[in-house]
Amino acid sequence: MRVIFMGTPDFAVPSLQALLDRGDDICAVFTQPDKPKGRGHKLQPPPVKELALCHGLPVFQPDTLRDEAVQRSIAELEPDAIIVVAYGKLLPPGVLSVPRLGCINVHGSLLPKYRGAAPIQWAVINGEKTTGVTTMFMAEGMDTGDMLLKSETQIGTEETAGELFDRLKLMGAKLLTETLDKLERGELEPVPQDGAEATVAPMLKKEMSAIDWSEPAGRIHDRIRGLNPWPCAAAVLDGKRVKLLASQVIDGKGEPGTAHNIDGELAAACGQGMLRITELQADTGKRMSGRDYLLGHPLTDGARFE
Repeated sequence: MRVIFMGTPDFAVPSLQALLDRGDDICAVFTQPDKPKGRGHKLQPPPVKELALCHGLPVFQPDTLRDEAVQRSIAELEPDAIIVVAYGKLLPPGVLSVPRLGCINVHGSLLPKYRGAAPIQWAVINGEKTTGVTTMFMAEGMDTGDMLLKSETQIGTEETAGELFDRLKLMGAKLLTETLDKLERGELEPVPQDGAEATVAPMLKKEMSAIDWSEPAGRIHDRIRGLNPWPCAAAVLDGKRVKLLASQVIDGKGEPGTAHNIDGELAAACGQGMLRITELQADTGKRMSGRDYLLGHPLTDGARFE
């Protein structure tokens, strides 16, 4: 199959590798422009670009797909299909109409739930027990196209968004292969989405790091998991800002936000129940367990998470 691949972050890499393994004719790879990273603000290529260049694939990084010249260049490639995985840009009608077999997207949720940029994180933040990946034909709206195949998985009670991300990107690549195999055999039956069941998963923001300790421990635990690895839940403890990376819900009660040393473990009282802070990181320190943190930072009287 002659395909154009469009993707940017690490989530899209296994899907591009799956196309390479299938032996598809990948005539072009579209990805976001290089972005400055680190203290030196050196331009860094997206993960998809790195894999594409390793295999000698032609890479394009337009600022927009709405440029008519870009759309003409895509049409001139005459792809059978365009595969889109976490590209980060909406495809305009002038691109959607190009491939004879359609534009196929791999999305990190069980659509129509969690349409948008951060479906994996929001599934964890909202305490979902299951999630998965969906392949679909793309339409003009945000993740609104007809669904093709789904693959479901359980979310672990202490699984972070980052850990789930790593599992779903592999599931997505496998499902993409199955989708393309069935598409070639004419075995797919697209299913329209029920818009009434749709939920939105917008981009995460740094401002979401703050924790409301008056909420139940379970809800805060889900938030800590869902914001890991970025932007990470955070609080100020005894005047020091710390990132909260992992936790466990435990029995107990106290004034919401108060910090406790329970048998050598760092804990926080919540609106209902308590949280054991199992992993954290000070702004100027390394990741460590709550127990190790207490060894170097004994709690003062009245210590609390702000």
